Amino acid sequence: MLSRRNELERTRRAGTLEESSEHIEVRTAHDWEYYKSRRKIRLVLDDGTISFFWRAHTITALILIICVLMYITFLEPVSYDSVVNNRRGILAVMVMFLVFGMMTTGDAPFRRPHPIVWRFVFNVSVLYELCLVYLIMQTADDARQLLKQLDPTLGVELPEKDYGGNCLLYDNTHTDPYHNIWDKLDVFVLTHFFGWWLKTLVLRDWWLCTVISILFELMEYTLEHQLPNFNECWWDHWIMDALVCNGLGIVFGTMTLRYLEMRPYHWRGLWRIQTYSGKLQRIVAQFTPYSWVEFDWRPLSSFGRWTAMIGVVSIFLMAELNTFYLKFVLWVPPPHWINLVRLIFLLLCGGVAIREVFEYLDNPHCTQLGKQAWMILVVVVTELLVVMRFDLPMITKPLPPEMTLSWLTFLVLCLIWTIWRFGYRGQVKLGLGGQASRNNQTAPALEPETEPTLYKSERDMGTVSTIPTKDLVDKKER
Repeated sequence: MLSRRNELERTRRAGTLEESSEHIEVRTAHDWEYYKSRRKIRLVLDDGTISFFWRAHTITALILIICVLMYITFLEPVSYDSVVNNRRGILAVMVMFLVFGMMTTGDAPFRRPHPIVWRFVFNVSVLYELCLVYLIMQTADDARQLLKQLDPTLGVELPEKDYGGNCLLYDNTHTDPYHNIWDKLDVFVLTHFFGWWLKTLVLRDWWLCTVISILFELMEYTLEHQLPNFNECWWDHWIMDALVCNGLGIVFGTMTLRYLEMRPYHWRGLWRIQTYSGKLQRIVAQFTPYSWVEFDWRPLSSFGRWTAMIGVVSIFLMAELNTFYLKFVLWVPPPHWINLVRLIFLLLCGGVAIREVFEYLDNPHCTQLGKQAWMILVVVVTELLVVMRFDLPMITKPLPPEMTLSWLTFLVLCLIWTIWRFGYRGQVKLGLGGQASRNNQTAPALEPETEPTLYKSERDMGTVSTIPTKDLVDKKER
């Protein structure tokens, strides 16, 4: 197995890529053919046990829906309250949409605890996008008052708060010299820690998580002239957030990744287990991953992969920033439950989306971006458009001169490095795994690997896939 550094160093330089009938070999980070064959054999049966819970039940769902509608039509008393009827009508439409979506949409890459859970997550993301589109058509005040339908306490302008204040670590003029530190220790410390723990499980890469964490703190510095809650003390940015909360969350997430990569994945049917304790353990294990795919993003393997990773980081940062901007323009207090629900929703959708993005980048036979990745991209961009529509003067406040100069310098240096790293004249580096061969050239030989068993995780040593050059060109143009 080639190390990551050797993999990058030995990336083969291909000649100018032209459409032809030639075949090339593409080195991938994951053995997708083996993964696909296992899914074909087991489908959604999970462990081979055909039970009531793993059947579709579309006819049953249809009969239940018709019965509920008939009950409302013939037996439920008529209400003459227009407000109540509007709320019930909207809720019924949403429930009908979700039920229909869960019955008809395809399965996500995840199957635990049940495929219908991830179908529900996808359809909720579609429903959320429709709500965002509806908000764009409203004025800022109407949108704020609309949130009162969820909570009557909303729709009130948020009070101003000094988030920076006294930044002394040790204040000898106060009875408690460390009062500034204690003031910063609130419930959001835990949300930072557990948030980055879970984000690490989503991205599955220590370096990528660390880069995003540092870039977000830099974005807070950059945008503190727009949002007051970005104006924090330096030690709050770099010690409490980046180092302690985010850093420890990433470390614990990395430890969890190592455990999930090394643990054996051997599943037995619930009804094949004889003891009650074994059945109970199997039920609890249903909420753990069915298998685990290790992500090797290889951002430096090609120019295409490099630009794709820049896009992943940019969308991730945009989703993080939208959290604060939406709270500000819609007048939602930071501790409100709506913010927590949105973060949990984005975490679930993001887990599926990142998995689909990785397969799209690494699997040469995957020629279409996954539906959840497509939807989460639309949601993040639409959230930004909502913010811009409701408070464009705030979002377009010019950056301070020193920030403008710093970011311009950073972008120019990144551009120069990118040209130096990938800009070989007359050559193209393939963006689907980094190693390729043409004509009589072959990809570097891999060390032999053992035959996978039921007790081996589905993280693997990768493989070499042979695909027509035309298919690769078509994928790069998509």
